[in-house]
Amino acid sequence: MASMRDIKRRRASVESTQQITKAMKLVSTVKLQRAKERALNSKTYFRCMYQTVKSLLSKSGNVDVVYTTKQECEKKAVIVITSNRGLAGGYNSNIVKMITQSDLKKEDLEIYAIGKKGRELLERRGYHIAKDYSDLMEEFEYADTIKVCDRILKRMEDGEIGEIYLAYTNFKNTVSHIPMLVKLLPILGEEDLTGNEEDDEEDNMIMNFEPEDVEALRMIIPKYISNLLYGALIQATASENGARMQAMDNATNNAEEMISSLTLKYNRARQGSITQELTEIIAGAEAIS
Repeated sequence: MASMRDIKRRRASVESTQQITKAMKLVSTVKLQRAKERALNSKTYFRCMYQTVKSLLSKSGNVDVVYTTKQECEKKAVIVITSNRGLAGGYNSNIVKMITQSDLKKEDLEIYAIGKKGRELLERRGYHIAKDYSDLMEEFEYADTIKVCDRILKRMEDGEIGEIYLAYTNFKNTVSHIPMLVKLLPILGEEDLTGNEEDDEEDNMIMNFEPEDVEALRMIIPKYISNLLYGALIQATASENGARMQAMDNATNNAEEMISSLTLKYNRARQGSITQELTEIIAGAEAIS
């Protein structure tokens, strides 16, 4: 059985840890409130933007643009959004698990990591890290996403990669965060964009472009991809803070249970020590008499 000194030292250690988890929970709660509002407010915009571009592409006919046609290159770029810090439950590991358990072959992937934890976990599993953009998780602007997308799209235009994917965590509510692996490019025609085969005459109408359709799509799609990445970063930030708040809340509750258990053990050990001392005193007094 552990001594009273060991139990007391362990309880002090747990109490110290509990203070840290409480502080981290409070910080994550404050950050979550700001990130949650931003994520919920932006969802409508990004949903409408997706529907608009989907409709645009479905009515554009067979336009031969690198972004909308299947490429011969087997290389695939995956933009992976995780966090720079741990202590967020399964937030980072869920994204990594989704990639490692997908149908995408490891040798065909180029990882563009936004977040140190995802980069470290994937690098440890033998994935090729093409570029690290982890600094974006500290503070990001829309202009930063344009730089990331321009680099990847340039490689696609040069025929060095054939597909582009985005792995991030979608923020549904405070306790629900959904890991997602989304194929961004190429967009392979109407059936892949709409998910249905409606025969509505208006929906199948060919759209007229000004300037020409190829030139218009070359301008629109890069901006569209940059907006999707920016929206994913907003969703991921809210999800990270929500996951960390939950993890720290669970850790604080577990620490409270451990402290109660250790306090009970300490009191029992103290009571046993007092009982033993009293027994020894009584036995000594009886021996003298």
